[in-house]
Amino acid sequence: MPKRTADLVFVGFNRRVVALHRKSGEIAWQWKSPRGTGFVALLPDGDLLFASVDGYTYALDPATGDQLWENPLSGLGTGVPCLATMRGASGASGGAAETARLEHQRRAAQH
Repeated sequence: MPKRTADLVFVGFNRRVVALHRKSGEIAWQWKSPRGTGFVALLPDGDLLFASVDGYTYALDPATGDQLWENPLSGLGTGVPCLATMRGASGASGGAAETARLEHQRRAAQH
């Protein structure tokens, strides 16, 4: 088990999350959502890895895959989720937002 989550790549599909070792591709850990089906949206956020499956949302420990909490979001329906925090977002916009944040920090450090 790696001690650093920076050494992991997270893959979500078929209501599962798999952490792979970045350099070898070997599986570090696996987790399966107890509910929902299909697509898994993932959002790494510091010390947590959020996973959302068909309306059910979970917080996982990114180093171990242990499930820390769940929220079924009762009454809100199901579908393909989009996750966001002030640190980032799932989907294509998440990478762009992080790039913009880092560029802003770089420019501020130059002044």
